[in-house]
Amino acid sequence: MTAYCKITFLVCFLVALGLSCMDSAVAARHLLQQTQTPAVPTLPQPTFPTIPNMPKVTLPPLPSSLPNPTLPSSLPKPAGLPPLPSLPKVPTTFPTATLPPLPAATLPNMPAIPAIPTTVPAFPFLSPPPSTSATSP
Repeated sequence: MTAYCKITFLVCFLVALGLSCMDSAVAARHLLQQTQTPAVPTLPQPTFPTIPNMPKVTLPPLPSSLPNPTLPSSLPKPAGLPPLPSLPKVPTTFPTATLPPLPAATLPNMPAIPAIPTTVPAFPFLSPPPSTSATSP
């Protein structure tokens, strides 16, 4: 994992270094300040074959009113299908199994859990200082 990170960092560093060394603004200014632009060669125009005309297809006119479709009153019933298979019979009585008695296990005595105090002890450095004036609010 560390070798992959090192290689990735090295590649990114080299790409950044290469991009920072290219001075494209100076190169573009140099091309713009040239007095004579190089001649662009003219290429011959290719000739394309003509596209043949497709024949026109005429469609028959649509009827002005279409008949409403109706469903048949009764559908034909398929004949000759085999009967559905029946589920196997489930027994109603199950055999009873007797288990051997378990040995009586004795647990070791658990240590007593100390009681959790419910009162907050008073710390003298958290209490307000005594009042020095005669009047108290």
